[in-house]
Amino acid sequence: MDTELRQLEYFVAVAEELHFGRAAKRLGLTQPPLSQQIQKLEDEIGVTLFDRTNRRVQLTHAGRVLLEEARKVLAHVQTAVKAARDAAAGRVGRLSVAFVGSATHGWLPEVIRAYQERHPDVELVLREMSTPAQMEALTVGEVDVGVLRLPAQHPDLHVRLVERDDCVAVVPSEHPLATRSSLFLVELAEEPFVLVSRAIWPGLYDGFITLARALGFEPRVRLEVTEVQTAVGLVAAGLGVSIVPSATERVHRRDVRYLHIDGQSPTVELGVAWRRRDTSPLVAAFLAMAESVRPGLS
Repeated sequence: MDTELRQLEYFVAVAEELHFGRAAKRLGLTQPPLSQQIQKLEDEIGVTLFDRTNRRVQLTHAGRVLLEEARKVLAHVQTAVKAARDAAAGRVGRLSVAFVGSATHGWLPEVIRAYQERHPDVELVLREMSTPAQMEALTVGEVDVGVLRLPAQHPDLHVRLVERDDCVAVVPSEHPLATRSSLFLVELAEEPFVLVSRAIWPGLYDGFITLARALGFEPRVRLEVTEVQTAVGLVAAGLGVSIVPSATERVHRRDVRYLHIDGQSPTVELGVAWRRRDTSPLVAAFLAMAESVRPGLS
């Protein structure tokens, strides 16, 4: 049997109108082709669907049963079509986004909030991961998008700059410099440093070390840690000073002071990464949202 959806639509229109002329007008047809399609449908399924006289059109028992089922079929098709269109537009599905913890101090929360408001039916899965772990997870397909620290390069990935931030110095609240609002980097030349490890964030580590050497001193790195907030916490404990992105200031603490750096200061960059061959509309929608929140950097 090769009954078409269009035949079911024609049948439902006639069944609801109980008049071929009105049904044809509703469908944007003339009456003869509509009558031919209904006759063809009856021939294909082998039953009479309408009792026809010159005065009236009535559904047979078989016609009433078919009407109920045809409505279900057409409703299901409409639901399926909508689901397909929503999926193609990136409005439904599951999107896995990995991020470095420091991203939550700046750009990322705004993007996540805006994305969820715009795409409430997308299941958004968030995973905190280091930049090296994100690169691996992206290439093997474990996550769809990575929000990571730059530089980060891989032949199978696109990487786009989304945020650039100056760095600030962090000192304990009892430190002699804590009463000031800014300093020159060279004023920390004799201090022990607590830094995010080069293996975790080479851009921050190398940028600071290179600048310090250019200013004439070799930083004494006392401790290396894996997260910015760990560095801040150890500074609060009196184990040294640190250099962190200025966005870290948004996490207020009474036991440390953030000091702006006069003159030359290190800068750090945050990027978003995704697979080069990924054509997912969910990824495209997330990237579009990222661009709308912080345009013009990439």
